[in-house]
Amino acid sequence: MSASKLVEKKYLLPFVLVTSLFALWGFANDITNPMVAAFGTIMEISNARSALVQFAFYGGYATMAIPAALFIRKFSYKKGIILGLSLYALGALLFIPAAHFEVFGFFLVSLYILTFGLAFLETTANPYILSMGDTASSTRRLNLAQSFNPLGSIFGMFVAANFILASLQSDLRDSSGQLLFDGLSAAEKALVRTHDLAVIRDPYVALGLFVIAMIVLFVVVKMPNTRSDDPKSSAWSSFKRLYSNRVYRQGVVAQVFYVGVQIMCWTFIIHYAESIGLSKAEAQRYNMVAMGLFIAFRFFSTFLMRYVSAQKLLMFFALGGMLTTLGTIFIGGMPGLYSLVATSAFMSLMFPTIYGISLEGVGEDTTLGAAGLVMAIVGGALMPPLQGILIDFDSVLGLPAVNFSFVLPFVCFAVVARFGYTTAGTKNYTTR
Repeated sequence: MSASKLVEKKYLLPFVLVTSLFALWGFANDITNPMVAAFGTIMEISNARSALVQFAFYGGYATMAIPAALFIRKFSYKKGIILGLSLYALGALLFIPAAHFEVFGFFLVSLYILTFGLAFLETTANPYILSMGDTASSTRRLNLAQSFNPLGSIFGMFVAANFILASLQSDLRDSSGQLLFDGLSAAEKALVRTHDLAVIRDPYVALGLFVIAMIVLFVVVKMPNTRSDDPKSSAWSSFKRLYSNRVYRQGVVAQVFYVGVQIMCWTFIIHYAESIGLSKAEAQRYNMVAMGLFIAFRFFSTFLMRYVSAQKLLMFFALGGMLTTLGTIFIGGMPGLYSLVATSAFMSLMFPTIYGISLEGVGEDTTLGAAGLVMAIVGGALMPPLQGILIDFDSVLGLPAVNFSFVLPFVCFAVVARFGYTTAGTKNYTTR
């Protein structure tokens, strides 16, 4: 199917601009995922506590998604984007005082505010893309726009690997693979900590400045008003209609578990690789390979949707993810790492597909419905700390703890597979 049929000519420039936001929050997501391991070493804290990076980052989505939707209903998609970019820039620039005071909690607050902005952007951009053309092609159009999200993600991974992780003095190792940082005196560790926190700070500051430039661009460009919501309608009535929609309810649950599995796999691949002797920077390169597969299969799955229903394809890909996760748990070593990398291919279509299926036919409730699905990103806040707790054990049921911890992604894939199965061959409808 040609791009002209997916996106009408009159929407082409707005589509391109809004699609750029998908790359922008993808960059933020995936420059941040490796920070769990980095902060764990630099600040000398447990895996469970360092995973609070993800709790703060994805918790911001849950906090701000509904307020963002109400703001957009009252004003417009464009104003929602501008406010979201402003919060994004503020959170990124707060890394300057966070690094100065060297307080882990300050970094968490900075990430929390940054994701207030991302909540606005995702609550706005996803339904905006859906509205730019024929509803029959809306899910494929969203998959196309979401295909640029991992391009931002892989650039974020590249920056993390080459400009952050590779420059961390706290991750230097001796010939046997042991961290040199562990043997330093308190004064020497303080110097290393100051250096490494500055290394983490600088890319976020550059990101904040870039986002300010994006704000200027969106201020001057005219954007269409394609909002389907009636700003005068009752938000409470929308909530009730959405809650009575079985497919939508199940979609929100599936999205919670999908985002959980995505963030766990991309965060703890570093811990998995370190457990078999690789450095953080080397591990992040495998994460980049995983993202490459994710990008390729995002485009491939968009093509497959011409021949296979979105619901069935979602189910098949979730089953594939369950199989590769089993390989990660039970095979171990480099083959287990390869299996974990392959998991990203099966995650590729899930977020936009669950999103599109869930919002099909919700009409005037689209913005609040989108907010519920953005709130579902809280799965990325809740599940990584649970996996971090498991990893802090030496072993579980005879398996290395880091291997066993991937039972959580396995369960998440099972929930997504069930959603694909139960919605296959159906349209979105209301039932109690």
